[in-house]
Amino acid sequence: MVEITDSLACLFTGEVEERDGDHVVAVPASEIEHGTVEPGGTYRVALIARGGGDEAAASTGSAADASSTDRGVTGNGTGSSAARSPGDAAAGPPVSEGDVREVTIETLGDKGDGIAKIERGYVVIVPDSEPGDEPTVEITSVRENVSFAEVVGE
Repeated sequence: MVEITDSLACLFTGEVEERDGDHVVAVPASEIEHGTVEPGGTYRVALIARGGGDEAAASTGSAADASSTDRGVTGNGTGSSAARSPGDAAAGPPVSEGDVREVTIETLGDKGDGIAKIERGYVVIVPDSEPGDEPTVEITSVRENVSFAEVVGE
């Protein structure tokens, strides 16, 4: 598992594409529409190899400039993400199904669901919530890098 900073602006799955000799990470239109990132902005980008497990490698790099018409964003940074060893006590999701947590909704996802972050930047998706809401939620589904929850109180 990769440690994710609390300053995480957005989290999405994408592909690195080659365009005219440069490499570009396409940012989903929803991240632009919600104002999470802006075309022409400069951001630190962490790349995590698809496939997970011990084979997953985390690295940072820079993506080439892309025009706002293809919803590209310049990613130019030198930050790093450290992979945790399997024996690390903090490895794995910081929640389990059935856990009840108080969260703060920070932004909306591409399908309009609220997104909160808890320990180590772990993402909790909460339907029927808005940025600024501070609901009590029950975790209903847990995955390695994201969980889903239902509001059980305000």
